[in-house]
Amino acid sequence: MAIRLLNTAGDASPSPAGDRQDPALEDREILDAYSSAVIQAVDEVGPAVVGVTARGDAVAGSGRRRQAGGHGSGFLFALDGFALTNSHVVQGATEFEVTLPDGRATGATLIGDDPDTDTAVLRVQGDGLPAARLGDSRRLRVGQLVIAIGSPLGFRSTVTAGVVSALGRTLRSVTGRLIDDVIQTDAALNPGNSGGPLVTARGEVVGINTAVIMPAQGICFAVGSNTVESVVGQLLRHGRVKRGYLGVVGQNVPLHPGSARRHELAGTGGVLVQSLEEEGPASRAGVRAGDIIVAFDGRPVLGIDDLHRMLLEERIGVASPITVLRHGIKREMTVVPSEPSRGLFSAARAGD
Repeated sequence: MAIRLLNTAGDASPSPAGDRQDPALEDREILDAYSSAVIQAVDEVGPAVVGVTARGDAVAGSGRRRQAGGHGSGFLFALDGFALTNSHVVQGATEFEVTLPDGRATGATLIGDDPDTDTAVLRVQGDGLPAARLGDSRRLRVGQLVIAIGSPLGFRSTVTAGVVSALGRTLRSVTGRLIDDVIQTDAALNPGNSGGPLVTARGEVVGINTAVIMPAQGICFAVGSNTVESVVGQLLRHGRVKRGYLGVVGQNVPLHPGSARRHELAGTGGVLVQSLEEEGPASRAGVRAGDIIVAFDGRPVLGIDDLHRMLLEERIGVASPITVLRHGIKREMTVVPSEPSRGLFSAARAGD
């Protein structure tokens, strides 16, 4: 029986495997496609990624002065030199320096920061600066390729890649508020990556890298670009984010099932008012210490985090219904949230 072998001219009978491609060649092509996607995204966004150094003195509780600020990453998002980074990178600092990808260092000014979403805006000095595009974090899919760019441990313009591990996570900020719609990724992050961009293969920034879980590996988080966009507008206008304020100190408490059924409440928890600011919005509305807040503006309040989400800028100065349980009796009141003169909604959590 004669066997025909493939010659250099390609004259051969079909192999038993048909036209199937060589597995080794196929693997190389897949790797090339992956590499090309990462390279293209880095080429597009990399020139807008900066290192951020924040310096300043802060007074500690003992009255002694300590060094404030730190090192992190950021990225330019507007052609007129505005850059985004994390609030915790710039907190307490008074002097800011930005290092561009080509190694040039330039000064920067803090426009404003929002610790509740760990977001800050800097104005970078210089002309002809590039800018990265903000994408829509709501369009992300679990398993999608994402790339992190930053300056971890001082290694400038470092690139890591991974996938979106989960969407819709929540992360507790330094102020105690929850940051909603946080992106979980396994793209490696290290100290110094904070404030850098999380980028899609299309070269769109879909998040600001903000935290890792230690000592776990591959559990990293980024604040979604849609959350960032809603904050940036206020930071550019006001230098801070305006949120409503009730003037109470509260604690999460469960509701007795019988009480919830009797009053036809949608939730199983509420906020126990422990104390009130004198002449604050809640005090003026008639709320008393010992009341349990169970609804605001017609929506159930299961805990402090629900109130935080509802007390947005548009609620400031607007009369809103608030529902409380007082000695087991449901009471309806009207409260007008104000803008806090210091701090925001104070919260004490059960077990703290």
